[in-house]
Amino acid sequence: MSTASTDSVGRGTKTSKVSKDHKKPTASALKGAIQLGIGYAVGNLSSKPDRDVLMQDFSVVESVFLPSEGSNLTPAHHFPDFRLKTYAPLAFRYFRELFGIKPDDYLYSICNEPLIELSNPGASSSWFYLTSDDEFIIKTVQHKEAEFLQKLLPGYYMNLNQNPRTLLPKFYGLYCIQCSGITVRVVVMNNVLPCAMKMHYKYDLKGSSYKRRASRKESAKQSPTFKDLDFQEMHEGLHFDSDTYNALMKTLQRDCRVLESFKIMDYSLLLGIHVLDRKPLGRGSRCDSRKGQKVLYSTALESIQGNVKDPEPVVDDDTFGGIPAKHKDENLLIFLGIIDILQSYRFIKKVEHSWKALVHDGDTVSVHRPSFYADRFLKFMGSTVFKKIHPLRGASSKRKRNSLYTVKSASQEILSPHKEEKKEEKKAQSMDNLDGNFYSSSKQPDLLPRSAVSFQSSRNDEEDTENSEARRASSSTIALDDPLPSLSRSQSDSELDVYLRHTVSPRRPSWS
Repeated sequence: MSTASTDSVGRGTKTSKVSKDHKKPTASALKGAIQLGIGYAVGNLSSKPDRDVLMQDFSVVESVFLPSEGSNLTPAHHFPDFRLKTYAPLAFRYFRELFGIKPDDYLYSICNEPLIELSNPGASSSWFYLTSDDEFIIKTVQHKEAEFLQKLLPGYYMNLNQNPRTLLPKFYGLYCIQCSGITVRVVVMNNVLPCAMKMHYKYDLKGSSYKRRASRKESAKQSPTFKDLDFQEMHEGLHFDSDTYNALMKTLQRDCRVLESFKIMDYSLLLGIHVLDRKPLGRGSRCDSRKGQKVLYSTALESIQGNVKDPEPVVDDDTFGGIPAKHKDENLLIFLGIIDILQSYRFIKKVEHSWKALVHDGDTVSVHRPSFYADRFLKFMGSTVFKKIHPLRGASSKRKRNSLYTVKSASQEILSPHKEEKKEEKKAQSMDNLDGNFYSSSKQPDLLPRSAVSFQSSRNDEEDTENSEARRASSSTIALDDPLPSLSRSQSDSELDVYLRHTVSPRRPSWS
């Protein structure tokens, strides 16, 4: 391997101009060295007895040289000589056991077939490789990121013990390959977006707005990854039922507080959307092994169902663990996970935030202090991206209001005739008194026949009705006291005596 070709692999080192013919074999050799190195590290670890993880295990770095001709400890291979460094091997073995990954399955997934290289839509120069069974992602990281991850391991260990179901990345191994002066550090993680499920939309969301739009080059791709401003233009929010929304937001809140405690910011939510109503599932032959899921809690649905106590992985051949959601009239499956958590708010990031704040609104840039970043991230996810469906609760309360209004109006209709009748009686009595025509009007009969009729119609009623009739009669006699002086002079005293005899005397109150 020439120096020029190895430098072209480094991406970040100073390189001379090389032709494109040297890149492909170098990349292939690099992938082979990564697979061989991980296979040797895991196989060598199987000879060590199981024991509890100690604090010093997080800082251990094991190093071994693998020459192409082989040695007493290492196998021969067809790649250039390289040195392998394995970070915290016992701690990562514990993490793999926690997620139910057996050593044989881990080796088979990574080493059985060539790795698949993926494109990187982000601003970093990292490479991404996917295992042939769609289970694991191998990502290259920078020296500072690898160093920060190793310092993060004790807190990561504590967090996984408390809550293995999380949307945070699941780290299964950290390795370093040194080949012909080139150093490549890789971390093995869970795969958030299964390739067996076609993603109609992909988003990298941070909750910020400054330069958060996919570039023209990215938008022109067959499967582009959009950003925050693109999401707000293309979607009006993804709607979940109440329980799913609460579980999702609770998981995000817990994960963000963990990241905040580690002073981590500038992370993203990788979101994949599959529209069920558009096309049938597009499965590839290399992804059919997903039916035998190796990793516990690796699907999106498992990651937010923290109260489920099923120790076995939940496998669904139709949904691949996607979270059901709705957008307008479309039925969706949502796949998501928090990525890029190896950015701490160190001095260089503080300088970057200050510089960007001079030319733009500081609260809209992605780089910000961890507490503000977490709050802005959660607010954007809980109000703009994810929304709760309230159809049943709203409809039931509306029906209740309508039913109460109906009962109230019906009762008013039933009671109104009685009220109107009482008003008409009082009005008739007062008009009779004013006009002085007690007997002559056919439309206004005498009070004596009216009282008789009312007595007959209410004699089957309870005592409350009789008391109300007595009160009504007494009130009519009281109303007559004032109009008496205004009666017509042509009316005789005898007629007045007859009227009072028939109205006042029989209708004395029961207490008199």
